[in-house]
Amino acid sequence: MNASSSQMKLETKSLDLWYADFHALKNVSLAVKPNAITAIIGPSGCGKSTLVRVFNRMNDSIPGIRISGDILLDGQSIYAHGLDVRHLRKRVGMVFQRPNPFPLSVYENVAYGPKIHRLSEGDLDQRVETALMQTGLWDTLKDKLGASALSLSPEQQQRICMSRLLAVQPDVLLMDEPTSALDPISTAHIEELLIKLKKLYTIVIVTHNMQQAARISDYTAFMLLGELVEMGETQTMFTLQSDPRTEQYISGRFG
Repeated sequence: MNASSSQMKLETKSLDLWYADFHALKNVSLAVKPNAITAIIGPSGCGKSTLVRVFNRMNDSIPGIRISGDILLDGQSIYAHGLDVRHLRKRVGMVFQRPNPFPLSVYENVAYGPKIHRLSEGDLDQRVETALMQTGLWDTLKDKLGASALSLSPEQQQRICMSRLLAVQPDVLLMDEPTSALDPISTAHIEELLIKLKKLYTIVIVTHNMQQAARISDYTAFMLLGELVEMGETQTMFTLQSDPRTEQYISGRFG
């Protein structure tokens, strides 16, 4: 990727991360372009989830964690002195592997983010409506906003979690295997939604599903044993790998 740093939404520079004595990320330098889907692939335990969680400092609360190198959002270090971590997590939000709606109504689930970030109460109804429209739920749920989010289908619950994130109007969506708990039809629906959302957001998705990465991502990064082995445009990554380990993984010879 030859674009200058000023064109990148997220970057890691010579990033190392340890959990106590375990070296989980090793000298990772990665750049994520704005308004694109970047997929992170690799076998279980290779550091995919650890890497994506550095972008909003979700790893910080883990005892014994140590980090060296730097992580940038719009060219600014997210470890800069005085940086408001809560504001960082408003700008860079995450959707997890399994849908995790709160035991609240549909409305209160989506309104939760704006409320905790103390965003304007005056436009709360509009924020909820817009977020539900962005995730394709408004027409279905506009007359059921008082219903429990736990009563929804798994796909709808994952969309509610995405709506809760979008209601705070973030810059970046981090997705940690967001379709692994869904059936193939629901997975296809979420993938279609992500392709639409990249027009408005930068999306980083961790996936164990190489076919999914090939279907929806613009760029793919391959992780192995804590190292970033290779990164490039997805079409190139899946057809003309520069590292034999990438070719072996994509061809199914390990992982």
